[in-house]
Amino acid sequence: MPTHYKIGTRGSLLALTQCGQVKDQLEKITGDTFELVTIKTQGDIQTSQPLWQMEGNNFFTKELDEALLKGEVDLVVHSYKDLGSIRPEGITLAAVTKRTFAHDILLIKNETIPTIKNRTEFIVGTSSPRRVVNLEKNLAEFLPKGKNAVVKTKMLRGNINTRIQKLRDGEYDAITLALPGIERLALTPSSLEELKRLLDGINFMILPQSVFTSSASQGALAIETKSERSDGGELHRKLALMIDQKTKEEVARERKAFNEYGGGCHLAVGINVRKLESAKGEFFLHNHHGNLDGVEISFIELEGRNLPAFFTAPKVFNGHPTNDELISKKNIQVTLDQGLNLYITSKYCLDAISGSNPGSVWAAGTKTMKDLAALGYWVNATADAIGDEEVQNLRASHAVSLMVDTKAPLIVLSNDEAKSTLTDAEVIACYKREINETVSEEFKSEILKTEVFYWTSFFQYEAYVNRFPEIKSKFHACGIGKTYDLFKSNGIEVFPMAGMEEFKSWTQS
Repeated sequence: MPTHYKIGTRGSLLALTQCGQVKDQLEKITGDTFELVTIKTQGDIQTSQPLWQMEGNNFFTKELDEALLKGEVDLVVHSYKDLGSIRPEGITLAAVTKRTFAHDILLIKNETIPTIKNRTEFIVGTSSPRRVVNLEKNLAEFLPKGKNAVVKTKMLRGNINTRIQKLRDGEYDAITLALPGIERLALTPSSLEELKRLLDGINFMILPQSVFTSSASQGALAIETKSERSDGGELHRKLALMIDQKTKEEVARERKAFNEYGGGCHLAVGINVRKLESAKGEFFLHNHHGNLDGVEISFIELEGRNLPAFFTAPKVFNGHPTNDELISKKNIQVTLDQGLNLYITSKYCLDAISGSNPGSVWAAGTKTMKDLAALGYWVNATADAIGDEEVQNLRASHAVSLMVDTKAPLIVLSNDEAKSTLTDAEVIACYKREINETVSEEFKSEILKTEVFYWTSFFQYEAYVNRFPEIKSKFHACGIGKTYDLFKSNGIEVFPMAGMEEFKSWTQS
C-alpha cells in the first residue's frame, strides 16, 4: 500500500519547480505519493533590501523548519545554499541530490552587447556580496572591448522570472543569476514556456569558477526531515535513494570552507569544489575567490596529490610561449563561414576569426576568453582549463539551448595535429607548431639547469625531452585537462596542477 507524504516548499516558481522534480523522482523510485505544501518565508515576503542587510537569519528556511518540526509536512526541499551553518535541533539532512551545474550566469540583452565598447559604466544587477566583489573587480576584462568600463552593481531581488523581466525592462545592463536555477526551470514543461519568453533576445556568459566563484553548495538540493519519526526510519531510507555521492563530497568540502570563513549571507567569498574523476585519477579542484574583512581571498588548489616542499625556490620553466625558443607557431590561412559555433583553444587562433560573426563563442581558458573580449567578441563560456568535456557539459544545458543553437556542430579552432574528443565537433587547423633547429646557448644552459617544468602541451614535453634528454628525470607538472591525460596514457609520471597560478604559488612558496 503506497504511503502519502507532504513536501514543504517555498512558493516561488523555482522552488515549486525543483520540488516538483523531486516529487516526480521520489514517486518513481518509491511507488509512494507526494504532495507539495506551499509555505511563505520571510525571504520571499521582504524583497526591498539585500538579505545581508536584514535582521536575523534563515530567511528562506525558518517557516519551513517550523512546519517540519510540527509535523505539518514530512520533508522539505531546500536550495542547499540557503541553509545556514547551524540547523535546528530535531531536523536531519536526509539527502543531497545530484547537481549538474554550480556556475553563475550573466544575462544580457543582445542589443546591449555592441554598445559596451562605448560605455564608461556597466550596471549589473545582483544583491550577493560575493558577486558584487568579484564582478566589480574582474568583469570588465571579460566584456567585448569593455576594459575601460567601470562595472558597478545594483540591488536585484525577487524570483528568477521577475529578475529577468527587470533586465528586459532596461533596469540593468546585465544581471547575474545561478545557472542551476534557470536550468531547473528549463527542464519542466510548466515553467519552460515562461522561460522561453523571458530569454527571447537574451544572450549569456557562463562565468568561470576560477574567477567568479559560485556560492558554497550552489546547485545542490538538500532534503530534510525530522530526526525522530514514528515510521521506524522508513522515510529516511527512501530519501537516501536520492543521495548523489559525488555532489555530497563536493558540498561537504564547500560548506566546511564556508564555515571556516565565518559563513552567513554577508560572506563575500565564493567557494566551489569540483570532483574530477576518470582513469587519470581522482581529485578535488578548489576555487575560493572574494574578500574577507577587507582581505582578498584567491585560493586555487588541487586536492588529491602530494606535492613535495622546497627548501628554496627551484629553477622553473613554466611552459609559457614567451619563454619558448624551441617551438614556433605559424598561422594557417582560414576562411570561416558566418554564424558558426566556435571553440577557440589558443591565442594563435585569434587571427583566424578576424572578421567573422560567430553564432556563439567558447574558449579553452580564461586567458583566451579575455583575449577574445579585447578583440570585441562576446564569449559565452570557457572550459576553464579543466578540459574540453567542460564545454560539452555546458553546451548540454537546456537553458543555454534557449539562447544559442547547441544542436549545431561546434567548430574547434586549434593546431594542425589536433583531434577533438567532443561529440559532433569539427577541428579546423589555424596554426601549426614547428620545432626550431637551433636555440641559443643561453637558452640551452637555462633549460639544463631547470629542476621543475610546467608543460602546456604534451607536444611541448616531447619536443624538449627529445632535444634535451637530460631533463627527462626532472620534476614535471601540467594542467588537469587533455595534457594530463596524454601524460598518463603514455605512462609518464607528471604532477597535475589546478593551473599556472597554483604552479607559481607552489614553486615560490
